[in-house]
Amino acid sequence: MSKITLAHGSGGTLTQELIESVFFKFLGNKFLSKNDDSAILPGEAANIAFTTDSFVIKPFFFPGGDIGKLSICGTVNDLAVNGATPKYISCGFILEEGLDIEDLRKIVESMAHCAKVAGVDIVCGDTKVVEKNGVDSIFINTSGIGVLRDGVHLSVDNISVGDKVIVTGNLGDHGIAVLSKRKGLEFESESISDCAPLNHMLKTLTDSVEGVKFMRDATRGGVATTLNEIVKHKDFGIMIEEEKVPVLDSVRSACELLGLDPLYIANEGKALIIIDKKCEAKALEILGSNEYGRNAASIGEITQDNQDMVCLRTPLGATRVLGLLSADPIPRIC
Repeated sequence: MSKITLAHGSGGTLTQELIESVFFKFLGNKFLSKNDDSAILPGEAANIAFTTDSFVIKPFFFPGGDIGKLSICGTVNDLAVNGATPKYISCGFILEEGLDIEDLRKIVESMAHCAKVAGVDIVCGDTKVVEKNGVDSIFINTSGIGVLRDGVHLSVDNISVGDKVIVTGNLGDHGIAVLSKRKGLEFESESISDCAPLNHMLKTLTDSVEGVKFMRDATRGGVATTLNEIVKHKDFGIMIEEEKVPVLDSVRSACELLGLDPLYIANEGKALIIIDKKCEAKALEILGSNEYGRNAASIGEITQDNQDMVCLRTPLGATRVLGLLSADPIPRIC
């Protein structure tokens, strides 16, 4: 392709091709090429985790959150899944001429509240205003800095056959909530975004359980895409048990109506965790005691049989491959 399309932002095949053929080709280094949610930077006093993200969601107010809350949660969670304690955040605003100042005030207030809950400080920022139609109302860019805690070393290289796959709650809530608001769809039950800062819950988990191997924030492309990123070029596979995947009835019904798969829909308050099977029960107990993890579930395991693939076993015993999508079925949900 000679032009950027919306599919290049989906997290699927075209996204991976773009990252590898352009960004990694020219910018790749020992930090960036790991393709983690945040880079661990060695420093004199401590290991520093550093991440950045941009938020262009439409609509910027949705059930359960808004673009401001989303920007803080997304940045905090990218640091937390790497075992870092989030500390500082920067924020840059690109505002369209004509944006309602009251809307901006609500967004910034939401950011302040979420930062307080997460225990982080917003320490610097920038604002640019562009002419009408220069952007879609408001775009936000954030960068986050955290400190890697002693004894926490999370990496895909830690994963081994027999490890369990845990998700910290129901899947697909965020994507369906945004889609319903964007398209004016009315389902039997309103979906609420799961947008939430996970750092305190994940810190408790990694402080209490030694067997946590790897964590990832299952946002763009959903859990299926994240799992494919894990197994890529590895000598192991992943088998997911469909009947164990936690999905609200309202989300499942909406997905069936729209022809979507909740495993590919973005979440903004759920983490994917790979853990030693001996620690599975304890991890679920710890997660279940937190408001953001009360629906946590073990949904599969690392296998030797289906190397370099993610597979799903249905309740009837059939197996299908969960590959990377070439495009996102619901663009711009983060």
